[in-house]
Amino acid sequence: MRVIDFHTHVYPPKIAEKATASTCAFYDLMKSTLVGTTDVLLQRGRQAGISEFVLLPVATKAEQVHHINAFIAQEIGLHREFYGFGTLHAAMENPLTEIEYIRSAGLKGVKLHPDIQRFPIDDERLFPVYDRLQGELPVLIHCGDPRYPYSRPERLRRIIDEFPHLQIVAAHLGGWSMFDTAYEYLKDTDCYFDISSSGMFMTQEKMKSFVSGYGADRLLFGSDFPLWDPQSELESFLRLGLREVDQEKIAFRNALHILKADG
Repeated sequence: MRVIDFHTHVYPPKIAEKATASTCAFYDLMKSTLVGTTDVLLQRGRQAGISEFVLLPVATKAEQVHHINAFIAQEIGLHREFYGFGTLHAAMENPLTEIEYIRSAGLKGVKLHPDIQRFPIDDERLFPVYDRLQGELPVLIHCGDPRYPYSRPERLRRIIDEFPHLQIVAAHLGGWSMFDTAYEYLKDTDCYFDISSSGMFMTQEKMKSFVSGYGADRLLFGSDFPLWDPQSELESFLRLGLREVDQEKIAFRNALHILKADG
């Protein structure tokens, strides 16, 4: 079965070890046994049987945005297995200009991480961005963290209602560490959800209930590399024992639709 990992992170080799450790520390996780480089991602992913990967960058400061997007554009040019999203920041002066660069560089969408970037999902500085992306590029948003107010599911629901033509992927089943709350706010929307950093925090029965509740048509496989190993994450997904048609939707068919890629 073809598998697209829709949620991965890579960094330039010089900073990869430090960036990986910093992300683990942000989530109060033990240090990862992996390092977030393209070589390690490809090696672990290929070993697992994953054929393609979506790279999701995050700029912690506005001035980092273009440099990071250029790095992702470079990586997708070097590796046919990669699709890339760009990053934006609420504090940047000309986000619409950067969106044009993202499009021209062949990147497939925009990634936002409100908790790390320290702005709310529904920060009105982002409204022109959401409006510009409507009908053009998807936006994948980290959602859910009870420690912070920025990425709560109710904030995402406001954006869904305000921008009905914006294609949204809500990461981590719409609410990392607050999965039930996310389901209450988002179950009747038409956004997509990736399943990264989710299954290890609940029983298989609970995970299957979310698959049933949201529907396989709206879910995407993701590993959240390098926090987690793509091989173990894929094995966990396959152990759910879903119907083959649903496995395929989550593993690659929904991803191809969002990425506007050839089947």
